[in-house]
Amino acid sequence: MNSKTSLFPQMRAALALLAACVAGSQSLAGVEAAVLVPASDTRIAYEGRFDFSNRREPVVIWQASRIRVDFEADGLDLRFGPPQGQSFFNARVDSVTTRVALVEGKPPSGLSLRGLGKGRHTLELFKRSEASAGTVAFLGIALPAGGSVWAPAPPSYALAMEFIGDSITAGACDEDGGADQWDDRSTHDNARSYGAVTSAAFHADYRNIAVSGMGVCAGYTEVKAAEAWDGVYPSATSPRADLSAWTPDVVFVNLGENDDSFTRIHQQPFPAGYTEGYVSLVHAIRRAHPGAQIVLLRGGMFGGAQSPDLRKAWEAAVTRLEASDGRIVHFVFSHWTRNHPRVADHEAMAGELIAWLRLQGFMAARR
Repeated sequence: MNSKTSLFPQMRAALALLAACVAGSQSLAGVEAAVLVPASDTRIAYEGRFDFSNRREPVVIWQASRIRVDFEADGLDLRFGPPQGQSFFNARVDSVTTRVALVEGKPPSGLSLRGLGKGRHTLELFKRSEASAGTVAFLGIALPAGGSVWAPAPPSYALAMEFIGDSITAGACDEDGGADQWDDRSTHDNARSYGAVTSAAFHADYRNIAVSGMGVCAGYTEVKAAEAWDGVYPSATSPRADLSAWTPDVVFVNLGENDDSFTRIHQQPFPAGYTEGYVSLVHAIRRAHPGAQIVLLRGGMFGGAQSPDLRKAWEAAVTRLEASDGRIVHFVFSHWTRNHPRVADHEAMAGELIAWLRLQGFMAARR
């Protein structure tokens, strides 16, 4: 498990309770009574890959993880435990979105949502920042006295899509200015990534398992794709996720940018084991999801678009995989950038992918 989540359970629980009390004393000051809804309440819906080892304080890990609940009150307070690293959320109530910031060593912001109006509302928390930047335990919500909660209506998804990749797929730096920056992850919003935009276009249940800097054989992170894609945390030592709990209809894989970039910057040859490693990874995905359509992606930045070494190794892997599995296809993006894709670049990439998907027979069969 990630070393940042390895505090003794008793200590974690005490810190979480202290954080909740502090948050409550600040945001509910003057309120004589409140409706406290713990994270374990069955009326709260979770979508994504969470650490549920402690059901009263599930850890929100991967980007695009979502928490939803319906409620009636003019306001509410969000409850979280002490953050590890940086975690940012989009908290949407009806059509209004507030950014929630939970940064280790800093006061949280965006936890108190007020002036929501009378009647029934829907809250959705969307984790916009990526798993490797930080995690945080969700403790529940607090409503003013007289507030009520309900389970939200089940979403009417047409299908389920999972995107596996690196920083491009994570949406890293997509709201940055001219230069990429990694100190403040508040400008890294997975909700505006090409995967999120593509999934929304097909009314799909969306999951994102991507780690900035990660490669198949080489990269800027210690963890490799084969070690992270099925983990509860983005770590080689993480417990494995229960992949039977959620089944994707279409799995997209976009990996190789870091294998190319890292070795090129360090004046090393392109990894000789990339093709075999890529094939092995896709075979593992197939074993986990025997009925899924798998789409192999390339591109979005310089390596995927311009590197002859990456293209040759990737095409060799694709040729082998497509020859042995009729439910594996590939797609190459035309649009690419030298820095990390910004929101406009993600929209261009999504536009290409959406247009191509609409022509594919396997999509018609799943809608």
